[in-house]
Amino acid sequence: MADPREKTALRLSSLRQPGMVAAGAAALALPFVVFLLHGTPGRFQLLAVAALVAAFFVSESVTLDIEARSHAFQCTVSEVVLVVALVEMGGTWTALAWGTATFLINVRDRVSLAKTVVNVAVGVVQVGVAVALLRWLPAGDLADPLTWVAYMLAIIPATATGTLIVVAAITITQGYPGFSMLARLFVPVLVVYPVSVVVGLAGALLVERTPWAWLLVLPVVAVLGLLYRRFARVTRDSERLERVYDFARRVEQVGSDEDVARRMVEAIRELLNAERVALWLPPYLDEEPRLLVASDDGDAWYEGPSDPDDLFRRRATEGASDGPVLVSLARATEAEAAALARRGARDLLVASVATAAGEPGYLEICDRRSDVVSFADGDRAALDSMLTHVNAAIRQQQLLTQIRYDADHDRLTGLPNRQRLAVEVDQLLAADPVGGRAGLILASLDNYTEVTDTLGHAASDELLLVTAGLLREHAPPQALVARMEGDQFAVLLPGLSLPATERAARRLREATSTRARVAGLDLEVTLTIGVAAAPVHGADAGTLMQRADVALLAGVGKSGVASYHPVLDQQSLRRLQLGTELEQAMADGDIGVVFQPIIDARSSDIVSVETLVRWAHPRYGSIAPDEFIHLAEQIGRIGPLTDHVLDLALARCRRWLDQDIALSVAVNLSARCLTEPDLVDRVQRALRRHAVPGELLTLELTEGSVVDDSVRSSTVLADLHALGLRLSMDDFGTGYSSLSQLRQLPIDEVKIDKSFVLGMSTSQGESFIARSIIELAHNLGLRVVAEGVEDELTRNLLAEMGCDKLQGFLVSRPLADERLESWILARAGVRSAVPGMPHRRLFVRS
Repeated sequence: MADPREKTALRLSSLRQPGMVAAGAAALALPFVVFLLHGTPGRFQLLAVAALVAAFFVSESVTLDIEARSHAFQCTVSEVVLVVALVEMGGTWTALAWGTATFLINVRDRVSLAKTVVNVAVGVVQVGVAVALLRWLPAGDLADPLTWVAYMLAIIPATATGTLIVVAAITITQGYPGFSMLARLFVPVLVVYPVSVVVGLAGALLVERTPWAWLLVLPVVAVLGLLYRRFARVTRDSERLERVYDFARRVEQVGSDEDVARRMVEAIRELLNAERVALWLPPYLDEEPRLLVASDDGDAWYEGPSDPDDLFRRRATEGASDGPVLVSLARATEAEAAALARRGARDLLVASVATAAGEPGYLEICDRRSDVVSFADGDRAALDSMLTHVNAAIRQQQLLTQIRYDADHDRLTGLPNRQRLAVEVDQLLAADPVGGRAGLILASLDNYTEVTDTLGHAASDELLLVTAGLLREHAPPQALVARMEGDQFAVLLPGLSLPATERAARRLREATSTRARVAGLDLEVTLTIGVAAAPVHGADAGTLMQRADVALLAGVGKSGVASYHPVLDQQSLRRLQLGTELEQAMADGDIGVVFQPIIDARSSDIVSVETLVRWAHPRYGSIAPDEFIHLAEQIGRIGPLTDHVLDLALARCRRWLDQDIALSVAVNLSARCLTEPDLVDRVQRALRRHAVPGELLTLELTEGSVVDDSVRSSTVLADLHALGLRLSMDDFGTGYSSLSQLRQLPIDEVKIDKSFVLGMSTSQGESFIARSIIELAHNLGLRVVAEGVEDELTRNLLAEMGCDKLQGFLVSRPLADERLESWILARAGVRSAVPGMPHRRLFVRS
């Protein structure tokens, strides 16, 4: 069974139909028709009735239109004619003439049948009420002032009754119109109509004296009509001005957190009494284009305003119009009529809207809701005034959007920042506290600091933009890519478990590992990645990001990708402590060096010692060099650490020189050191400080640092070589360089990586690689050092291949200073200085 409340709502809805309202008005008028017919209608005079119809037709055409939503109430000067008609013709013929004139006017204006019935009924009721009151009031001789009062007391309530019927019809069909609308409807009843009654009585008195009085009355009525029309125009202009002021107040009252554009669209529709208003706004920052529609039917879209090729939109936004444009179907061209037809509109107001996006927006207002009044030039002027407030409000709202956007996004890359990422993570996890999953990838650029130090901030910014583009391109579609700070980026992966996030991280690192053109150079783009996942590693943004950061530190120098594990918290704490103790450890002598001898492959002379750094920590014991060297690089202390090792190596070399022994020292140089602008000056000062000639110092460089474009394009290698020292490429064969590239660099020697040397005795492939490196290096005039020599067979093979120098456990392990002295005493002899050389030489005794 149907709900009784639903039945009641259906009945109320049916009663609000225009047809039902018209039927009700007709039923209300019927008793007055009977009343008027049973009176004393008098003899029918065709010419008189026709003249009366014409008079009512003319007077009803001089109107002041008052709109109440889709209805328009018209105030006229017809009361002048009404008074004369009641005096001369009586109520019956007056009602017939007024009803006929009203019907003809409604047909002319194409008013709906229902409203035509209501309008005719209102006229009949007004005449009936006026006649009834005149029969009750002392209405005698027209020359008697009491008769004047009687006519005033009869016609004013009659017109008030007609106005009440109109208000009732509006309320039934569209709801209560509001107090301000009621005031506008009843002002003419109290102000205009009494004047019309007075003019009508004066005209009737003159006509009774002589028919020629019409020659006096008609000009007065015409002037009254003109004044009334002028009053109507001034009233409409005042109403339009009031609407503009009202619109400005409404815009000012809109809160900063509200949808300003939507509120303005609704306000424009209400103030211009339009059926539909549409506002199209171009994309702005991370917002998509928007189409806002306010309409009676509640539709959020219709054809036309969102189409960039639409005739009216192009006319408004491409500068083809100066201010708002008014288009009416009655005066439209064929193209304009087609554009109106796709909207289902008769009248249209269109205008361009200024925005902060650079591209103009578009505003259009379709059709007046009134069935009588349509848009006019005054409405176009009102809209032009409103546009000033529309433009200002939209720009202000977009400025607030810009401020919020800047607070949530990185200015350089346009990516969401740490704050925005935290909000997204928390919202994602809060949406499903129990089953919600998310992966977080934290990535840092491996060579960001070197690029900044060598090429400047403009180049490093360019590198960041390239990296941001790579991450956007290769991250999964549902991922959120953010920039944290410095060289760090983050990728949020909704719905992924820890294993899936780890796989995604490896794929992302592989996809983004490439060479990119930055500042005119080809630079490596490689990422180190830390992985954390919710809920296994945390259920909020702060915890998840902190643990991804811990994993990122663990990934440095290893596989490049590391996942969080609770053990890493202790390691992270240890790294933090080691970082703070690094400087003091050098000052206290906890960070020292050991030396590994390098011998000539043919003569067994000790030609050099490689200086290797060591850290003996009082709490953690021996710290692996890779651990604290990478740590020093990350915290920007690799320069002081290199200077410390260089000082210890040159001090050892100086002591040998003081013993009249020439023994070269080799020091490893980090790739990041090559980007430091004062490196050459520091090396030169160290040589002078220890009074060691440059030829007794060898700087060993990693293969990757030597072939990097930023290093090759600088003069750092040439400037170092100009100091007289030697440059050696360490671990050759494991990187991406070729011997042909070395011809362009001031390299003196290459060191074959021990991974090739260790397998020479058992693998023909490794032997072939070693032989090829030696032959090609000699062809380029380079000396060759073999690392990792651990047995006599390997030594003999290398000697046969022509290798210049040997280093490895077969010769000696790395030795501390005191043990090195003991080793020299036990294993080495001293050769006299050869002609042309100032110092003696050491050799390994067989």
